[in-house]
Amino acid sequence: MKPTALPQNPCFSSGPCAKRPGWSVSALDAALVGRSHRSKDGRARIKEVSDRSKKLLGVPEDYRIGLVPASDTGAVEMSLWSLLGPRGVDVLAWESFGQGWVTDVVKQLKLPDVRVLEADYGKISDLAQVDFSRDVIFTWNGTTSGVRVPDASWIPDKHEGLVICDATSAVFAMDVPIAKLDVVTYSWQKVLGGEAQHGMLILSPRAVERLESHVPAWPLPKIFRMTKGGKLSEAVFQADTINTPSMLCVEDALDGLRWAEEIGGLPELMRRSEANLAAVAEWVGRTPWVDFLAEDPAIRSSTSICLKIVDPWFTGLSREDQTNVPKKIASLLDAEGVAYDVASYREAPPGIRVWGGATVLKGDLEALFPWLDWAYEEAKKALQ
Repeated sequence: MKPTALPQNPCFSSGPCAKRPGWSVSALDAALVGRSHRSKDGRARIKEVSDRSKKLLGVPEDYRIGLVPASDTGAVEMSLWSLLGPRGVDVLAWESFGQGWVTDVVKQLKLPDVRVLEADYGKISDLAQVDFSRDVIFTWNGTTSGVRVPDASWIPDKHEGLVICDATSAVFAMDVPIAKLDVVTYSWQKVLGGEAQHGMLILSPRAVERLESHVPAWPLPKIFRMTKGGKLSEAVFQADTINTPSMLCVEDALDGLRWAEEIGGLPELMRRSEANLAAVAEWVGRTPWVDFLAEDPAIRSSTSICLKIVDPWFTGLSREDQTNVPKKIASLLDAEGVAYDVASYREAPPGIRVWGGATVLKGDLEALFPWLDWAYEEAKKALQ
């Protein structure tokens, strides 16, 4: 039967993600709209984002953190273009964004000594094969596959190469020990539900040393340049941004950070996300038509929760019809105002993807489950 109870918030997108509970546009009333980001007040707001983020995430004191252009992609690519070259590189890829970094390293930078450690959707690269005498690039959490690294035990405390981590759908929801990493990137649009556009870049002292000792063999666009005269441009990490950020987005990021502090900081953010994953796992356990894309519980994401359809009826369909089923489910739920943007990523296997980060209430997920069952049955009727 068609359910009647609706989630309070129908936003389950994996980016931009749901706003914090209780958010309204009034949270942006103090935004410095019409003001220069280089004004004293503008710089103070940007610096506050970095300072609060650094404290909330437990970033080591001698690490730099700053706002950079072009979201997480910009943060990753300015790191790759600026830092790579002196050593061989291991690139790990088990979903589309990891494959994007493979493309950057192999086809764009055309580095001569690259090992690509790949795995299919739902799996993870063989972490035991990673060589930390080389530079290492990996995503902590595969947003499009729902696969995360199980922990940080495979990363040595000391390593010869740099460890570059795309952590955009992991930070603020998972235990990411930044002190083990040399580069950490993320965007505001994920776990704290900030508006898109801007990226954050965290650099270890070893990464700074590489920047100051290595001159890339290729041209660097202006928005990638982090050094001047062979020295780190410290201003970039002191709120003097390379390009012009949106002060509305800055204010929204501050709102999310303040909320996170008020509810208990990183431990509470992680607890909420793990509780959401547990709720999904309980529903999957009693629902015969669906299962996790990641079969191994140790690598299942608590944020970008990806599900596959295992009903024999579905597996017997053509690839085209299999692709249409999740689209139909998403369309039905959208039309009912129940859930937005829950179909799997376009390059991933056909299925369902729901965001389980800390801004999503467990009760909203529990209200969603009966609707998913209903929408699946409706999608079956439409194709039978």
